[in-house]
Amino acid sequence: MPARIIEPNTTPFQKIAIDPVTLDIIENALRNARIEMDATLVRTAMSPGIREQGDAFPLISDPAGKMIVGQFGSFIDGFLKQFDGTIEDGDMIFLSDPYSCGGAVSHSNDWLVLLPVFKDGRLLAYTAMFGHQSDIGGSVPGSMPIGASSIFEEGVRIPPVKIWKKGEYNEDLMKLVMHQTRKPDWCQADLNALIASCRVAARRVVEMADRFGDDVYVSATQELLARNHRAMKALLAMAVAEEPVSFEDYICDDGKGYGPYKIRCTMWRDGDRVILDFQGTDPQSAASINFFLNENMFKMFFGIYMIMVFDPQILFNDGFYDLIEVRIPEGSLLKPHFPAALSGRTHALGRIFDILGGLLGQKTPEFLNAAGFSSSPHLFYSGWDSREDGTRDWFQLFQIGFGGIPGRPLGDGPDGHSLWPGFTNVPNEFLERYFPLRIERYATAPDSGGAGLHRGGNGIHMTYRFLADGEIAIHDDRWFVPPWGVNGGHPGARAKKVLERADGSQEIVGNKVESVAVKAGDLLHFITWGGGGWGDPLARGPELVGLEIRQGLVTAQGARDYGVVADAAGTVDTAATQALRAEMSASRGELPLFDYGPGIDALRANCEAETGLPAPVQPVWNSHPGMREAAE
Repeated sequence: MPARIIEPNTTPFQKIAIDPVTLDIIENALRNARIEMDATLVRTAMSPGIREQGDAFPLISDPAGKMIVGQFGSFIDGFLKQFDGTIEDGDMIFLSDPYSCGGAVSHSNDWLVLLPVFKDGRLLAYTAMFGHQSDIGGSVPGSMPIGASSIFEEGVRIPPVKIWKKGEYNEDLMKLVMHQTRKPDWCQADLNALIASCRVAARRVVEMADRFGDDVYVSATQELLARNHRAMKALLAMAVAEEPVSFEDYICDDGKGYGPYKIRCTMWRDGDRVILDFQGTDPQSAASINFFLNENMFKMFFGIYMIMVFDPQILFNDGFYDLIEVRIPEGSLLKPHFPAALSGRTHALGRIFDILGGLLGQKTPEFLNAAGFSSSPHLFYSGWDSREDGTRDWFQLFQIGFGGIPGRPLGDGPDGHSLWPGFTNVPNEFLERYFPLRIERYATAPDSGGAGLHRGGNGIHMTYRFLADGEIAIHDDRWFVPPWGVNGGHPGARAKKVLERADGSQEIVGNKVESVAVKAGDLLHFITWGGGGWGDPLARGPELVGLEIRQGLVTAQGARDYGVVADAAGTVDTAATQALRAEMSASRGELPLFDYGPGIDALRANCEAETGLPAPVQPVWNSHPGMREAAE
């Protein structure tokens, strides 16, 4: 049964014609309110993931729950369809369980606060914010167990409940929830920050309605949705063909030794509507890499990609959703059956963006992006730190790593950047002040970006020296299947993690591991992957390559991928470069639209020699959805 909205005033809003000046003022006021939500959040949250990195996503919607401004698309539709209760003035909804809201949030670490905004007895808007909590209980610190086989191992699950009901705060509920986490101080502060952000935005919405009138305000939001609809309709007609195109990419492994897992999507246009069908995607995993993909969330991903690539001036909102149809097979990696584990869904979530690029670029290769840093790799470090007075403090770090953005039609991919544009790096000084560790290196990983006319962005080589005994966990991907290049560009380098012990011994550790014991003095080399290259590497200016050698972005050996002969100081040998480029040009065939590197069989055969890790075993599935056995 869907949610029931209780409105003492049932007078419908009247549709008002909005002049361009008023529309522009309201649009920018909403943009500013969204920015104010972020500012409120980072000033009041405590966990590094939210306070320092910004792992939270704001939203302001219309009365029907359609996002007008925001960053992550409207999750309100999924909530409204699943919530069997009333929504009244003075209520505030709190939830985190993906299965209770149709995937409106995608793992239990994301706590969502949803505030219905009433004015004069009528529902005027919703404001919402969700943010990643650094710990919600469960079997491991950080609450993202790689080895989980069900969501029950991943910490507290919160169905849609009222944290505020008709203006009354549910203190007992909060005591119960905070009792489950290893970091109640962080979680309570972060939750308060989410609440404060929603209330700030609600005040701004009411102020706009007071200034312009309720009917004008609501009519303006509908015009912003309609404007987005018109713009997206034109973009879809230009960029999506009626003939189906397909693309597939992989998650390297599940952390239990199985992989890779295929995600496949086919796209075509039927009149004004675009169909995106994930038939052919692998069945769900028995591990935690499943991604419960809400259809509206994927429409949001699709819209963001379209707008950012083709027309960034369009205000992104939910107005175009009826132009998109999404089909996701039940029991697949993207629509797992309850109670499949979901905490490691970040890899599939990120890979969706690579797949969208591969789909949309086939008709318009001039707009095609390579594969890039399509994940948010995590490092967890936890343990007990001794004080001078003999007491011990529990410490727990959750940090998101950065990598190489893909080469693009208009230029090189940025080095060391986040998948999400709004994320920021945790300052090394912050890490060293609040955690028992020292950052001994934070530098670009040279040659990790794929060669091309436009180079893929480099990954990051970050070296941590641990100053206290503890445990670490790592969540990363793209260590087995490389990020592909386009239009003749080369694939980017893969991720790698090396643990250097205090006694001088070294071991290569997997990119999905947990409960790895570390001692004071140990070093972890956390190396992320680069973006794929765009265009013919032999067309890149030799002097530019020489400059990048001097800047530490490319090595003299890596310069040869561009057909450039140079020394370690970046001095280019012009004659040798011309000869090498002529030789490389004559020996290669036609430049491929996509360069995936070696196929899966070759990657598997060469895996241990190239990565230092055993190749993942191809998963097979028995008759029970989500269960897989080792291949014979």
